[in-house]
Amino acid sequence: MVPMSINKKLIALVLVFFGGIVISLSERSMSLDSGSDMTRHAISHKLSNALSSYPKIADNEEKIREFLNRWNIEGASVAIAKNERLVYAKGFGYANREDKERVRPKHLFRVASISKLITGVAVMRLNEAGKLDLHDQVFGENGILSDPKYQNIRDSRVKDITIYHLLTHSGGWDIYGGDPVFMPYTISRAMDKELPIDLETTIKYTLSQRRLDFTPGTRSSYSNFGYSVLAKVIEKVTGMDYEFYVTSRILNPLDIYDMHLGHARLSKRFSNEVKYYLNSRNKTTFSSFHYRKRVPRYYGGTNLQVLGAAGAWIASPAELLKFLVHIDGFPGKKDILSQKTLNQMIYSKPGYRPIGWVSTTYNGTWRRSGSLAGTSALLKRCNNGFSWVMLLNTSNGQGHDFTYKIDEVMSKFIRKVDEWPQHDLFEYTTPKPLYTYTSAKR
Repeated sequence: MVPMSINKKLIALVLVFFGGIVISLSERSMSLDSGSDMTRHAISHKLSNALSSYPKIADNEEKIREFLNRWNIEGASVAIAKNERLVYAKGFGYANREDKERVRPKHLFRVASISKLITGVAVMRLNEAGKLDLHDQVFGENGILSDPKYQNIRDSRVKDITIYHLLTHSGGWDIYGGDPVFMPYTISRAMDKELPIDLETTIKYTLSQRRLDFTPGTRSSYSNFGYSVLAKVIEKVTGMDYEFYVTSRILNPLDIYDMHLGHARLSKRFSNEVKYYLNSRNKTTFSSFHYRKRVPRYYGGTNLQVLGAAGAWIASPAELLKFLVHIDGFPGKKDILSQKTLNQMIYSKPGYRPIGWVSTTYNGTWRRSGSLAGTSALLKRCNNGFSWVMLLNTSNGQGHDFTYKIDEVMSKFIRKVDEWPQHDLFEYTTPKPLYTYTSAKR
């Protein structure tokens, strides 16, 4: 007979083992399931369109509706902050055209390359914490990703790539050479792997099969692949899943609970995620998941699990704007990065890109755009105290260029409003906000 003390120890070990699994799965589900208890605390779920139906603003909303009609956009969601107070959060059009479901503040949208800003902030937080250095090598025997699976390197210059190079799109991959995150068929044939191709295989292919298009650090060329690799860097440094690190260490402490990595296929759409649409002739493409199967470009054309840190996040404008006001350098709300780090992120020498942002200007205007089939998105920090987000669930084939049209209509809308509410919807907890206004010209 086994002594009682040993029995107790065995039971304790079993409970710890299975308890750890349950906790791990619970943590994972909280970061991924938009229906979790944590989601109920998201500010976007507390808001309604009625809360931003201000009499003194409503007349100017026609500009947004005209914009959506002109470009045949099914649905849009907007959030505006003034002096870091959320003064406006409202949806327009349809979240789901077929079901006649209207867009509300709680709806999630793919934010595409705005994801790079999230990833950039995550890396810079680790840099501030001393967990990595921006000049650390990424690949090779002395790199962060020194795993044997990444040691088959065709071009020795790869070993000179640093984290800073990946952050500034200067790692050596030229956009015209083909971005590996969008090449599942090529990688499948070259690596003798069945679809779908994962990020690990994509990295191994790029290291072993391709030469760099330029020497790292000598110039800049937009690279989704470089930012996708940063997810693996974050995982190696933290010992955590990339998404779990971002949600648990960056977003949740800011009371942001309903931002997630999205999925490519309609069957895995989040319960409060919009449906996506495309206004162009080429609406279908070959699936990234099944050979010789054509699918809508916005549902299966791109494998979002590979794109990941470079473009797979989904969010509501209100929560995305809540993230922005904590990295904007304005004094109203405490930033999660030091001013020195924020300056590092917005700095870019001629011909190079800033960290995370798509463009920054000397006068304090910072832009981060995003574009995928079915999605167009723009987040903007202005030097006059306004910051805003517009997310669309429809694209038209113009890609990044269309975000300039978003910028134009939103800038006109904000300029036309003479007075904005004084309250802060970020702090909304009561049934009705106070409808008091302050001049936009102050």
